[in-house]
Amino acid sequence: MQSISSRQNPRYRALRDLAADKRTRRQRGETLLDGEHLLQVACTTGAVVRTLIASPAAQAAGELDAWQSAWPQAEVIVLTEPLLRALAPTHNPTGIMAVVSIPRPTGRTPRCAVLLEDIQDPGNLGAILRTAAAAGVDAVHLSPGCCEAWSPKALRGGQGAQFQLDVYEGVDLVAWVRAWPGPCYAAVLGAKRQLYALDLRGDCAFVFGNEGAGLSPQLRAVCAPFSIPMPGRTESLNVAAATAVSLFERVRQLGALATKG
Repeated sequence: MQSISSRQNPRYRALRDLAADKRTRRQRGETLLDGEHLLQVACTTGAVVRTLIASPAAQAAGELDAWQSAWPQAEVIVLTEPLLRALAPTHNPTGIMAVVSIPRPTGRTPRCAVLLEDIQDPGNLGAILRTAAAAGVDAVHLSPGCCEAWSPKALRGGQGAQFQLDVYEGVDLVAWVRAWPGPCYAAVLGAKRQLYALDLRGDCAFVFGNEGAGLSPQLRAVCAPFSIPMPGRTESLNVAAATAVSLFERVRQLGALATKG
């Protein structure tokens, strides 16, 4: 166990780089988790925790004990409260953090996939991933212009959903759609065909675009467009809300199919 109280400590500086820098996370294949909920998800999904990090208060309260039992080989670091606060992605850190290896996708063929083009807000991305995991999606493919799925902010927004999905980053979405044997339905404002007219009971993929610009013409051209009917005066839905509406229409249809069977 190592106790650190200086910002100049090399180990602490390495943790700060991991928390703040996408390139560092990519090079190391690691990311930073904040809070017991994320650690619990990591534990139940078999993730590999490299380092456990705690405040002196969390250590004194015995909050480290269970996590040390789950990952006995993990390095343990105790940080002073100011250092932990500077490391955490929130103003009120929980007192427990961890460095975890980013899991590799399984490569299995999905029954349902979500494709995201140039999503910019990590909160939106996290919400989409959380919804996808809840709706039984198998895989999520992110274009090179998307924000990072494994950043601390996206992890917090997703509540650990990243560990329950095959997450592919930097994907050529047009090429993926062309290779996919099933239908790819793209949410497009004003499309004539509505979501509730789609048959979503088989294998399928959903495609959602950038918060402001929507889908690129190239991606739209290889997908089947659909719209979500909106009788109110709002012109469009937030992309996370549109994803939730779409994915749970598929859940509804599958549930109806199971009931009939």
